[in-house]
Amino acid sequence: MSIKHKTFISYHHANDENYKIQFKRLFSDIHDVIIPWDVEVGDIDPNLKAEVIRQKIRDEYLCDSTVTVVLIGKETWQRKHVDWEISSSIRDTKHNPRAGLLGIFLPSYSFLSNGTHDPKTIPPRLHYNVECGFAKLYKWSNNPLDVQNWIHEAFERKNKINPNNSYSLFVNNRTGNQWQ
Repeated sequence: MSIKHKTFISYHHANDENYKIQFKRLFSDIHDVIIPWDVEVGDIDPNLKAEVIRQKIRDEYLCDSTVTVVLIGKETWQRKHVDWEISSSIRDTKHNPRAGLLGIFLPSYSFLSNGTHDPKTIPPRLHYNVECGFAKLYKWSNNPLDVQNWIHEAFERKNKINPNNSYSLFVNNRTGNQWQ
């Protein structure tokens, strides 16, 4: 498969920047299977109103991406910007068509003793989209063919399955071990 998708990478900036860098290096620089895109620290003024930030994310960073990959670490579910990026990605509007969605568990993510994940420790909006079949979850892989296939499958699903965007948008970052 030689199809490359413009892939928006959503992640916890403070905790998982190194994994985002590694993901881009592996799958764009070395193997050239994605066209990566993400919001870098400092790209958007944090003092702007929440709606202005959400609009900038949607109109300037997600506008022509075809798939959003959520890198899932220990605290990714807590981040309001991750929630906003997922929400904007799965909305189908006149100027910004819907993108496919998938999550990749980072090596830093703590699985349950039986090897599964706790649904309350991934972003809630991602969880609801896994439940409805719009998104899928995968464990980190360095294999470019695996990642390219996951991304292409998410792209293929985006117009076949309706996403669930009903979860209330985060107002603030959250704390704790899991969401309620």
